[in-house]
Amino acid sequence: MFRVRDDFRRAQVAIAALFCFLGLQYATWAARLPALKTELDLSEAEVGLLLMACGAGAAASFPLVAILTKRLGSRLLALVSASVLGLLLLALAAAPNYPVALVIICCDGVAVGCLNVAMNAQGAALEVAHQRTAMSQLHATFSAGSLCAALLASGMNAVTSNLTAHFAVACVLLSLLLVFARSGLLTEDRPAEKSAEPEDSPERSGRGLTLPSRITIWMGCAMAFGTVTEGAMNDWSALYMKDVAHAASEVAPLGIAVVSVMMVLARVFADGWRSRWGDGRIVRVGSALAGVGLAVALLVGGVVPALIGFACVGLGIAAVTPCVYVAAARAGSDALALVAAMGTTGLLAGPALIGFIASGSSLVWGMGAVAASALLVSVCATRIRWTGLGKGDPATKAVAAAEPVVDVEPLSDAGS
Repeated sequence: MFRVRDDFRRAQVAIAALFCFLGLQYATWAARLPALKTELDLSEAEVGLLLMACGAGAAASFPLVAILTKRLGSRLLALVSASVLGLLLLALAAAPNYPVALVIICCDGVAVGCLNVAMNAQGAALEVAHQRTAMSQLHATFSAGSLCAALLASGMNAVTSNLTAHFAVACVLLSLLLVFARSGLLTEDRPAEKSAEPEDSPERSGRGLTLPSRITIWMGCAMAFGTVTEGAMNDWSALYMKDVAHAASEVAPLGIAVVSVMMVLARVFADGWRSRWGDGRIVRVGSALAGVGLAVALLVGGVVPALIGFACVGLGIAAVTPCVYVAAARAGSDALALVAAMGTTGLLAGPALIGFIASGSSLVWGMGAVAASALLVSVCATRIRWTGLGKGDPATKAVAAAEPVVDVEPLSDAGS
């Protein structure tokens, strides 16, 4: 009994190191964008294109990720892509000009896409192997990695403005995380679960290419709308507080702080909620809370209602991506790669879309689109066949009643 528990914790901490690695790597160079802008003499538009190059690389990595996951497995793919990300960080510090930096950042996006899929596949395999929820806490460590990167950037700025020195220190930390993760990662991936319904099985095109199933498309849409909500709140909440809610300058940043704190707290405790109520219920109720809470805050107006509405978004949307990643990983590597790519696309396109809506009408309507996006996650969640570990799910209870002695993998929240 204790050995099983130790094996679970060992693998959980190792996989968490990968999530922390990705958060630390990405936030390290993002935090030094002002220095990169100065060194490469970039305009605002060129900085924006640099950011889009990373997202575009991650979104375009879908075909490559699907192939590499099958050939290498999630463990080896995670180690290789993480090693590449460390080298790319050093390469970015030495970039002589803007075109080279663009290529490096685009390659960084591809490697991010590979690591993102691999580490989520590891998390899903961990849950299946030990029949315990873990994904939400793993995603919380990504935020912890981003926080560490911000603190490191602040400390290095106080010591030196040299990018190479900063990125070298970050690479040392990344190497330690990678070495720590290496020995505890799972060596075998969980095979995809076969769908019970014919219409949900993957279709093949005339050239023999595997097309995504309907449920996979619904999972991708849920992920896209969820990341649109996350990304838009990160980019637009402070501006809404200042320009619409008329908050004081020192209060306006509290918008993003409230969202971030609630997301981290929710992800720390969400695995317990998933065990009790099931993934499907958590996603449906949580995204509905996020959408309704933000919509009510926009209708009422004011600083306090806005902060309450932002808290609802952070609390409700936090578990969406972990749960959808688990569902996608159980559907197979192709499904996971596609869902991850759609999530990256939503994260990339969401803030810009909200900006277009705000410029055509007002920021209130733009934030209203964020609320609508959260509600659409709930709609998509009703079409997904959830196979989580929740004890409170009707499907889980039915399995337990039918076969009380046999140890089987419980099913939860069968999609309508």
